[in-house]
Amino acid sequence: MAAMLELCRRIGGTWPVVARTVLIDRLLVEATADGADAVLNLAAGFDTRPYRLMFPRSLVWLDVDHADVIAARSRVLGRENASCVVEQRSVDLSDAPARRALFAEVSARFRRVIVLTEGLLYYLEEDSALGLARELRELRPLRWIFDLHNRAVREMIDKRSGGALRGTAKMRFAPEQGALIFEPLGWNITSVGSSAKAAGGLGRLPFFMSLLMRLPAPTYGKAGWPWAGVCAAEVVDSG
Repeated sequence: MAAMLELCRRIGGTWPVVARTVLIDRLLVEATADGADAVLNLAAGFDTRPYRLMFPRSLVWLDVDHADVIAARSRVLGRENASCVVEQRSVDLSDAPARRALFAEVSARFRRVIVLTEGLLYYLEEDSALGLARELRELRPLRWIFDLHNRAVREMIDKRSGGALRGTAKMRFAPEQGALIFEPLGWNITSVGSSAKAAGGLGRLPFFMSLLMRLPAPTYGKAGWPWAGVCAAEVVDSG
């Protein structure tokens, strides 16, 4: 944890993580209120939302991650009370047959699924990110909630971290057009929230940045300027 906080400090502070968390919290509370019966939380890490947010008791929250992460989650959270039903799944999402088997099971069990991919897309090659978007579309989820950043953010993080993010931790996917990259694959982008603007609203930004955030800007920021945010998408109804 200390190492992670130090890395955040070097990159520019913890406000991007705080803003991302708040934006996703809001979208999840809204989406579950729309009648979702499950949340499929891919690359769950140590997400504790079922334990700190109020969801419908009937909601099933599926945490999916590598076996070691799921084991650690179970040790730490096993005795905590969740607001909904929580299930832990050990699945290597890079294993295509295992991933597709999971999606097939979810599709068979649930009718109104929310898919959450917080902190996942960054680390995929573009082909893998687009492939995942295609597979998730086949689930026909009620909503897909995800976070993105552009190339300027990726380059800034790499520079400020001193190249500390390597191997599977190296950031790759950073589309300049933001979530619009998924629209040709059958997704309709229903919500886009800027992390910087959200942090400004929370009083978390450095003073100079807070002034910049008052200026009008395109949805996904200006070309060459850092942009990061949280988006929601729904499957386009082809019927």
